[in-house]
Amino acid sequence: MPGEEVIKLLKLKDSLPKEGLTTEEAASQLQQYGHNKLTEQDKKTIWQRIWDQVANVLVFILFVVAVVSAAQGILAIITGQDQAIITNWIQVALIVLVVSLNTWIGIYQEGSAEEAAEALKSMLSSDARVVRDGVEKMIPGDEVVPGDIVVLSTGDKIPADMRMVETVQLSCLEAALTGEAVPIDKCTEPIDVPASGKPEQVPLGDRKNMCFSATLVSQGSGKGIVIASGDYTQIGTINALVQQTEKKKTNVLQQIDTVSKYLAYFILVVGVATFLVALLYTKQGVLNAISTALTCAVAMIPEGLEAIVTMTYGWSVSKMAGQNAIIRALPAVETLGSVTVICSDKTGTLTKNEMSVTAFVTSDARFKIDVNSSDRKNTNFVRDDKFLTERAKRDGDEVVKTVEEDVASAVTSDGGALGVANGESPSTSFIKSALAGGVLCSKCVLGENGTRKGEIGNPTELSILRAAYFADVDVNGLKKMAPVIAEVPFNSEYKFMATVHETMEDIDGSGHDDEYVAYVKGAPDRMVKLCSHQAKSGMIDSDKDEPCNQEFWLDQIAILSSHGLRVLAICRSFIPKGDVEAGAQLGPEFVNGRDTPWLTLVGLCAIMDPPRPECVQAIREAHGAGVRVAMITGDHKDTATAIGHMLGIVDEKYSEALTGPELDEMSDDSMKRAVMTHNVFARASPENKIQIVKALQAVDQVCSMTGDGVNDAPALKAADMGVAMGIEGTDVAREAAEMILADDNFATIVYAVKEGRVVWDNLRKVLLVNTPVNNAQGLSVLFGMICGLQFPPLTPIQVLYSNLICAVTLGFVCAVEPAEAGIMDNPPRRVGKRLIGRYLFLRIALATIFLTGFVVGSVFWALALGRTDSQARSQAMATLNFGAISVTLSGRFTYNGSVHPRILTGNKFCWYSVLIVVVLQMAITYIPGLNSVVFQMEGMDDVQWGITVLFMVGQFIVMEIEKAIRRLLKAHGADTDDREMSKIDELLASKQGQTGTGSFRPEVPGHDMSSFRSVELKR
Repeated sequence: MPGEEVIKLLKLKDSLPKEGLTTEEAASQLQQYGHNKLTEQDKKTIWQRIWDQVANVLVFILFVVAVVSAAQGILAIITGQDQAIITNWIQVALIVLVVSLNTWIGIYQEGSAEEAAEALKSMLSSDARVVRDGVEKMIPGDEVVPGDIVVLSTGDKIPADMRMVETVQLSCLEAALTGEAVPIDKCTEPIDVPASGKPEQVPLGDRKNMCFSATLVSQGSGKGIVIASGDYTQIGTINALVQQTEKKKTNVLQQIDTVSKYLAYFILVVGVATFLVALLYTKQGVLNAISTALTCAVAMIPEGLEAIVTMTYGWSVSKMAGQNAIIRALPAVETLGSVTVICSDKTGTLTKNEMSVTAFVTSDARFKIDVNSSDRKNTNFVRDDKFLTERAKRDGDEVVKTVEEDVASAVTSDGGALGVANGESPSTSFIKSALAGGVLCSKCVLGENGTRKGEIGNPTELSILRAAYFADVDVNGLKKMAPVIAEVPFNSEYKFMATVHETMEDIDGSGHDDEYVAYVKGAPDRMVKLCSHQAKSGMIDSDKDEPCNQEFWLDQIAILSSHGLRVLAICRSFIPKGDVEAGAQLGPEFVNGRDTPWLTLVGLCAIMDPPRPECVQAIREAHGAGVRVAMITGDHKDTATAIGHMLGIVDEKYSEALTGPELDEMSDDSMKRAVMTHNVFARASPENKIQIVKALQAVDQVCSMTGDGVNDAPALKAADMGVAMGIEGTDVAREAAEMILADDNFATIVYAVKEGRVVWDNLRKVLLVNTPVNNAQGLSVLFGMICGLQFPPLTPIQVLYSNLICAVTLGFVCAVEPAEAGIMDNPPRRVGKRLIGRYLFLRIALATIFLTGFVVGSVFWALALGRTDSQARSQAMATLNFGAISVTLSGRFTYNGSVHPRILTGNKFCWYSVLIVVVLQMAITYIPGLNSVVFQMEGMDDVQWGITVLFMVGQFIVMEIEKAIRRLLKAHGADTDDREMSKIDELLASKQGQTGTGSFRPEVPGHDMSSFRSVELKR
């Protein structure tokens, strides 16, 4: 709507643009709309976080054991039983230690959900220049209110969403909000409403009469009326989306919760059975029977499981950090291994976020430019007269074929007047003279060593300076040799810039002492009409200029534009020195106000933000691993499609791009279909990004989202795995993500996916080791008494020690096991695949049965040999822990046999851990006091150690036979990897499906989701 209507809707005076609000009006607006700041999310207290960690059945059982042990310790103090006092209070201390450690680990793992909102707040402007009472003044940014007239100039951070009423060559950098790499030129004219009649469907990047809070003024000046502040700005909407988005628990954590729940039921059943057997069968007293049952319960609780899961994650995190992938939330590592779709932002993630000249087109020669070279040499320009000679086709297969043929079919010629054949490079002097217009007709400053560090100016203009610099042209020297004498500043209305310079003999030739050279750079369709001549092959030689072929140039412009390239024309002409006064600010009529065309067209610069070279290979590897890559960007559809072709994500199957407005028109069902048939989404708003992520999740896809801008933050948080850029990324994106790429390299994600798959495999191996040990401890107590034992073969302290030591040492061996061969040749694991599937369950059951049998059998064997009860406990514990070593050595490899030299290599921690277990077992068995007082054990003789070794070998053989049978079944086509849905899986899936996902469209109560919202905001 026109600015005047905005003022009327605000019910303010017509003189507002000149006089601004009065002090009283500003106070009234502040009272009505509140301060210009973002609402903070309620934070959990430390006590709430602690309760979240301890509120489960397993901790409750441990708590009961601790209470009973404390009661027995108090009773022992009263009755004077010194050994019982020490034993019971040590047991209480161990339980408190275990629960405290696990609670601390859980709190540490919690992602800092509120940190993203804190980072958003830090982006807001600290102060603003406004017109109040007819006077310009600086006020704190949080006091800006709707209706304020804000004055903007170059370098300002915009304090609120504004409708512009005055602009002077104003452009704003909105990449963090919209994803566009270049500044957006601003205007004051109304924006056309789409045919649907819904203004909110106009993409943010096309709302050129608006400036948005937290973006930057890159050029020019202007005034605007604040129409939204605080929570009602676009940045406020993103803040609301970030706070609204609930983080999902990872698959593994959900399954560990499920396993813990069923394990709790199993422990209760076994505990009750143990109590009844102790009370009725072995005739123990009630208190002793309770103590025995609790010993059984403690034995089966996996106290060390959370610690070893954390160690598994931690090990992978440290490895990934060495590869520039920084994990912020440990459980997120596992999610990477199950990712089926990687949704990526374009600018700065798949592309370099560095506008670069990719082609230079002259009258009869084309040059392809190596945009990835870091060496300064003229060979970065290569003549290729077949490069980009055809318009881009919308059939993905044809486009890819065309581009490949363009590169491969360059033919050799004699080079014509230029003397440079196809496949050869022109001289640096030619490049210098051809690009001189782009270098001199610019106020930009190139960054350090040609990089973006320290650069100043428009990215599109800088691309020409960068191309010249890496062709070994002395850019700064050229600017010093020919400073600007007069200029026509760039303006978005006439779309060109012109500068006047002294001539240089090495570029312009001799005989021009009475002339200046004027360079004009601008929109090619307008420049062509002002050109009377063209430089043959781009050579600067007046004798070789030829009449301008406007039809040819307009065709070339159309071809280049069809590939999503920005195109600038470089033109020049000599003018008499008397026509221009030094230091003059010329008007546009200097260029377009002449009676006849007067310029010479040198060439066209085709400019783009190119794909990162490593991304092409990384995407190919992702496809090989069955992972789809989709691109979501705020950029234009044609540009996004062109980049998609180059990256290999647009092909025959995924040949078209969808835009944000098109998504807004779709029903939920249509959107579910669309996200599975399209890989490129252009002109996407932050709401669209969340819609895409949630639609993918609604069709059982595990979705990773990568991005670097503020606009990516809500989707990063909503995705199963959010990945932010570490160098170019904003603090907001980094705080909303689970993983940060320290090198901003998309290819690092592929390594992270591999590591995520390793984590899943290793967690299964950890469960294979720890679960049988826990089960065997408890079941040994139960079945020992059923078989006639009058005492528990293991004490609570023994089982607590065994749980922690086996988990930390032997569990760690499995946690750090390297990837097995072919891990990236497999598709992503099936959505909903259980951590403990059918075959792993059978392996755990088999290991549990034999380990329990061996422990109980060894106790009876020791007693039959006349050993004491304490020696029998030593026997039970040695058999249990050495049997756990056997399970570990076999479990290191999923299918391959462990009776092989590979068992000695690949994992240096394996034998260190085995040595630690053995040494500690010797220590608690033979150190006086430690064995008798704490563990209620005695030293073992040679015969008992022989029994231990015998059962250890037996356990190893059983596990190896199981693997051999599984290898045979797999060879005959059996689904030993649980890739297919079992009946149990289908049942669980149907239960999950009953909950439903609801609509995946973001709803923010009280928010109008468009920046054309009503200015009558109500809190």
